Amino acid sequence: MQSFDEFKISNQLRYAITDLGYAIPTPIQSQAFPVISSGKDVLGIAQTGTGKTFAYMLPILQMLPYSKEKHPRVLILVPTRELVIQVVEEITKFSKYLDNRAVGVYGGTNINTQKALLDEGQDIVVGTPGRLYDLILSRALRLKSIKKLVIDEVDVMLDLGFRFQLTNIFDLLPANRQNIMFSATMTEDIEDLITDFFISSQKISVALSGTPLENITQSCYAVPNFYTKVNLLVHLLKNTDTFKKVLVFVSNKRSADRLFEELQGFYNDEICVIHSNKTQNYRMRSVKQFDEGFNRILVTTDVMARGLDLNEISHVINFDTPGFPENYMHRIGRTGRAEKKGESLLFYSEKEIDAKNAIEALMNMEIHQIPFPGVVEISKRLTAEEQPKVIEPNNPHKQAKENERGESFHEKAEKNKKTNEGGSYKRIIKAKYKKPKTRGDKNYNKRK
Repeated sequence: MQSFDEFKISNQLRYAITDLGYAIPTPIQSQAFPVISSGKDVLGIAQTGTGKTFAYMLPILQMLPYSKEKHPRVLILVPTRELVIQVVEEITKFSKYLDNRAVGVYGGTNINTQKALLDEGQDIVVGTPGRLYDLILSRALRLKSIKKLVIDEVDVMLDLGFRFQLTNIFDLLPANRQNIMFSATMTEDIEDLITDFFISSQKISVALSGTPLENITQSCYAVPNFYTKVNLLVHLLKNTDTFKKVLVFVSNKRSADRLFEELQGFYNDEICVIHSNKTQNYRMRSVKQFDEGFNRILVTTDVMARGLDLNEISHVINFDTPGFPENYMHRIGRTGRAEKKGESLLFYSEKEIDAKNAIEALMNMEIHQIPFPGVVEISKRLTAEEQPKVIEPNNPHKQAKENERGESFHEKAEKNKKTNEGGSYKRIIKAKYKKPKTRGDKNYNKRK
């Protein structure tokens, strides 16, 4: 869509858009409006600053008629109190010529005040999962009228440990509702959440352009396994003049801890790590030390890196090839900022070739391949995930698969194949004296 004039919206919303000075919708707004308006479950991949709040609120407000209903019809979950305040402010701007009631609830403030606001009646409730769950348990917030559920910044929410509250809130919501989820990155946790709670969801992805950044040099190494990747990384990081400030991405928390332990023996005072299992103080201290130059190397997962505002990173190293190509673009965008040159390296194993191909397809280019250095040892050591699975067909402690017939299986004798039908006398009597048709039978008239 080229302008908001092409949106099928009310005049009241159109007046508000004009007052805000919006003329042309952003890509996420153009793509999200028709899909959300259709009532389908939606997953939107979009960065902060792309106008995603307006992307989901515009169709929601268009479909939200005036009602005297006391209980809210739209529930919006966000990870932080700052975002609650921001979203409520945005809704207020969009609803300038509408008669909608919206309230924000979050922890750290008097819950009784928020209970009183909910008791006045609200159309839209925006809140953090923890405070929302408390209000639901106290019956101050009733969910029976919820028609639209929005989960914003879901990757951050899961990383902050809100999965328990989210799943419990989902279970208490009406089954007949529309789910709308927005995230800046795609992770396995989000995939699991979609599988468990979404119905035939449609994905909209405009988080990052597939066009590679011109000031970032991209290269890759083919590496057979985890510990060989460690050896290669140790070899590269020895060059302190080139690798001045390095951000190393891994796929999960387990890999982050494992890599951190391996690198500590070589770069003890130069390395730090952050992921969701670390305490908030530990993460903040690690980021500060890396940003201020006390640590040269920072190992991190995709989700934790999202909120980092770090400059002058010389290299981004993808120790694991991301399963979602958009995440690769998000990762490498951490270097080469403010028109400075940056470099990214990708380590990929044989199992990660498909993921690498998907990245190259997104960018419509091949990543430059660097020959594996001959001085780097090829490790025979494998992680538990890399070790081949041992098949033991004769192990008595392992249950056979369902429908799997062992060597002792034999067909039943003919006389034992018969099924018990209740005896000939019972069958004959049943056939002779069927249950009579009566006027109490709801299908009686149809049988005449």
